Amino acid sequence: MKQATLRLSILFLIAGIFACNTGTKEENTTEGSENDTTSTVEETESNISLTPVESPDFEDAILEMLSPQENASGIESGEVKFSYNVKNYELATQTIDADIKNCANSPQGQHIHLILNNEPYTAHYESEFNKDLEEGHYVALSFLSRSYHESIKSYGASNIRQFTVGRPAEDMEQVDLSDPHMFYSRPKGTYEGDDTKKILLDFYLVNTELSQEGNKVRATINDEEFMIDNWQPFYIEGHEEEGEMTIKLELLDANGELIPSPYNPVERTITLKKGETI
Repeated sequence: MKQATLRLSILFLIAGIFACNTGTKEENTTEGSENDTTSTVEETESNISLTPVESPDFEDAILEMLSPQENASGIESGEVKFSYNVKNYELATQTIDADIKNCANSPQGQHIHLILNNEPYTAHYESEFNKDLEEGHYVALSFLSRSYHESIKSYGASNIRQFTVGRPAEDMEQVDLSDPHMFYSRPKGTYEGDDTKKILLDFYLVNTELSQEGNKVRATINDEEFMIDNWQPFYIEGHEEEGEMTIKLELLDANGELIPSPYNPVERTITLKKGETI
């Protein structure tokens, strides 16, 4: 009788050990599944994409800058006059395909983008205007823009020059305008409602071209990198989150190195509001 009881005790002990081991294996299997799920989330790619934009050409459009004059110095600070001669292009009118672009569009029509020292541009719908400028040295890039803020990239549609306002205490270093430069144009500001679906990415190149074997522009949008080897505008699409979007542009040489320029690289932040436009 005692031997039978002993055998039963041993059997129960073995069964208990087996059950514990089985439970441990099940727990390990569950942990492994959780780790796999985490790995999948980390590998998920962004939905942001760049789509090339095609727009009407304005090959004969001309923008001549009359003032300030090139390399002018001692211009009185305050209201500085800017004046242009515009040929074969009509300011303050809608670009012919504006109603089908489905992106942010200026109701005031076609205009001039003026970029000073690669700061955010100002849009001007007349060929003469004044800007309040402090003392300092300025590099001014001007180019004709479609009503939806896409630059005209044909020869003669832009002008770049530098000038000095006031008499700064320190000598202002000149920028070599014969070197390659890249200027940021769009996107800019706040986008609301349907305007958040297609956001125009546009920049302006001076003294350089892009190609698969040569110089390129690296666009980093919310940490997603895109390599651009053709100078053209793009729509930023696929972003689903509200809030801020950061865009960084870098002009690179054939070896992937930054091309020296006081304006390279450049980074801007815009705001997206998905609700209806008020």
